[in-house]
Amino acid sequence: MPDAVPPSLRPLVVKITCGAEALERLSQGLTVAATAVAAGAEVSLWLTGDGAWMAVAGRAEELSLPHGAPLHELRDALLAGATVTVCGQCAARRELTPDDLLEGATVRGAAAYVEEVLRPGVQAIVY
Repeated sequence: MPDAVPPSLRPLVVKITCGAEALERLSQGLTVAATAVAAGAEVSLWLTGDGAWMAVAGRAEELSLPHGAPLHELRDALLAGATVTVCGQCAARRELTPDDLLEGATVRGAAAYVEEVLRPGVQAIVY
């Protein structure tokens, strides 16, 4: 049996499927992803549904959650230290183009997500 990948080195894919309508869940996903980056993990953040708005300037700054880290700070940490992707269909439904997104965020489709989560040793979490 091959050696297991140490948990601290396992790649993490976090998919956030919500936005302001589920603020606590949104915050949890961003917090977990940012914490993993701070711990040195390879992190890929996928923003789907209304979570796509987190990749647009000014949107995270409009939201706050008591006892939670500022969402824009979490987002900025992820843009600096993770791969940040907005779902292609979700972007299209919100009439977002790559030009609407913050630097560091890209638009990709379901095939890219599947490729990421099926890599050996990857841990995927959905919020």
